[in-house]
This record gives sequence, C-alpha cells and structure tokens, in this order.
Amino acid sequence: MIQRVNILVLDSVGIGELPDSPAFGDNGVNTFGNLVKACGGIHIPNLLKLGFGNIEGVEGVEASESPLGAYGRAAEISNGKDTTTGHWEIAGLHIEQPFQTYPDGFPKFIMDAFEEKIGRKTLGNIPASGTEIIERLGEEHMQTGSPIIYTSADSVFQIAAHEEIIPIDELYRICEIAREMLVGEVQVARVIARPFTGSPGKFERTSNRRDYSVSPFAPTLLDTAKDKGLDVIAVGKIEDIFNGQGITEAVHTKDNMDGVDQTIAYLKKENRGIIFTNLVDFDAKYGHRRDPEGYRLALEAFDQRLPELLENLGEDDIIILTADHGNDPTYMGTDHTREYIPIVVYGKKVKQNVNIGTRSSFADIAATVADLLDLEKPAVGVSFKDLII
Repeated sequence: MIQRVNILVLDSVGIGELPDSPAFGDNGVNTFGNLVKACGGIHIPNLLKLGFGNIEGVEGVEASESPLGAYGRAAEISNGKDTTTGHWEIAGLHIEQPFQTYPDGFPKFIMDAFEEKIGRKTLGNIPASGTEIIERLGEEHMQTGSPIIYTSADSVFQIAAHEEIIPIDELYRICEIAREMLVGEVQVARVIARPFTGSPGKFERTSNRRDYSVSPFAPTLLDTAKDKGLDVIAVGKIEDIFNGQGITEAVHTKDNMDGVDQTIAYLKKENRGIIFTNLVDFDAKYGHRRDPEGYRLALEAFDQRLPELLENLGEDDIIILTADHGNDPTYMGTDHTREYIPIVVYGKKVKQNVNIGTRSSFADIAATVADLLDLEKPAVGVSFKDLII
C-alpha cells in the first residue's frame, strides 16, 4: 500500500494548447515546446529518463526507449487558466464559474473604498507585469507612500510596496483589508502582496510575497486526507492557494531550490499522506517576464536536483510531477496560457514505461491519489491507479 504521495507542481510548465485554448486568447501556445525551440535545445536527462519526453505532444526532446516512470498529460475542464483554478482542479474541484477578472483595472467604487480603509492613496490600478510596473511607478511610490495596485488576465488584486516605505507587516495588513473587501459580486481569487526593495532602476522583488486566496467552495482531496488523520504538508505557496484549508503543516519558500530542499526535508521525516509542493519560479520569474532562456536554465537546474528527490523516496512513496497551467515565454503579453499539463509518476511500486494517455481533467490526479491512499474519491476525476500499480 502507498503511504505517501508528493504532488510536485512545476508551476506553468504547460506542454501545448488545448482544443479550447483559442477561446481563451491562446493560439499556438506551448510553454515547453516553444521555449526549447527559442533556446535551441534543453538538457533535462533526468526528466527524460522518467518519461517526460514520451508524453504525447511534448516537443523538442527525445523520447526514452525505456522510461522509468508512468507518463501522460491532462486537459483542464475548469473555466480558467489561473493558479487557483489549476491547483483546485488538481485537488479534485471543477470550477465552472470563472473567477472575476478586471482587465481594465478595478472600478472606482472599489478603489475609493479601499483607499479610505487603508488611509492611503494608490498608484497604478492597471493590468501589468509586476517587474515592469514597479520600474514605472516605484520611484513615485517611494515619494508618496502610495501602494501600487495592478492586476492581470488572472483574478488577482496585487499590491506592490517597497519594504522600506511600507513595512512588511503593514503591507500584509493592507492585503487583509483588500481580501475582506473583494468577496461576493466583486470577488477575486487572490490578493497578493508583492514587496520589493532597491532604488529606481534597480528594484528587486523579494521572497516576502504572500497570497491571500479565497477558500475552496467544497472539500478537496486535502480535506479528505486531513479528515482521515493523514499529514497534508504544503510547500511553497500551496497553503495560500487553499487558504490553509485541508493543510496540517506548511512552509513557505524563497525560490525553486528552497522548494526542493524543503520537500526533501519532509521526505526524510516520518509523515504519512500528502506533500504538496509548488515551485513558482518557472511562472513568476520567467513565464510572466517572457524569458525563455531563464526558463530553460530553471528547468535544467530542477532536473539536476531530481535524482536527489527520487533518492529520498521511501519504498511506499510516489512522486507525481505535474503543472497547473501554461505560461508560454515566447507568447504575446505577460499572462498565463491555457495548455495541457504533464503528468510523470515515479516510485518503487510504480510500473515502468506506462502511458496513462490524455486525461480529461487535472482532477484525475486527485482521484488517483485518493485511490492510492485509500481515501474517498472526489466528485470529479478518474483514477489511473490501476494503470500504474
């Protein structure tokens, strides 16, 4: 019997457009394939050994003749392409009503009420890249003390502030005020604190980011595992994405490598259940910034750490490598892209060289983990346990 599953999300590592991607404004998107093409290749031997290159639709790398793991891909059935939607579907929810978005910025009545509650004027209130907007408005922010508000095609209310102008605790308080306001008819999926440091022309975002999410509208795989007395350990921004719901222990991380370190540390401990990890750098540092070369290097860096992850799996452990959406660094704009996600499964009890095919929902991951851990299965999703064990 499987005792522990590590769901490890390579944030935004999509592998090709879905049939309905054009309806989301995404034509010809392919995060992995297009970045490899733009960079003239990629060196990820350890992912390829597991079967990543054998997945249908994966472009730019060679398939393995005898992959060590099971492999496949999944489509998204939920109406969206954002972080919350992707992770919630991985955990067994189907989001039919998309989260509210504000492609032209937030209406005046929201901003007026927000400014009154926080006692400050604001800057921005436009859709923008986080790095670009702090370069544009960072100096004015430092002069006025007004936080920078921006959004994107995702359902997010992002608040950027220099740590020396608005201290971290004050920024978090401001975010909590926004979170309390942005519910009901004006609800957004996440309010995000985006602190930065530095001087004009040399601003840098810090690792003190914090996401304030809405709670899942129904029980997820995480709740089911927690209620059964299992450990549900959140590494990275997972705790924020689920607003702490269904989590028994959590650690936030500074970057991808810290995320790998923390995951390995938990694999070395005595726990049973789920370790749910998000490695955010692929998305935040390279996808949104449209940096294919940086994205390639980040994937290669993760690939070098993969053997260490696998070495720390116990006899009854399984790791599932996947993603939550795409973010094609060669595409127009700065937003996520709607794509298939990879699924690579490895463990000492997992059959080798098994193609699980194209799954109709990210929730098949939740159904499979529930099946592996002898938990009640979610309302959506079809388990592929019998294919891999």
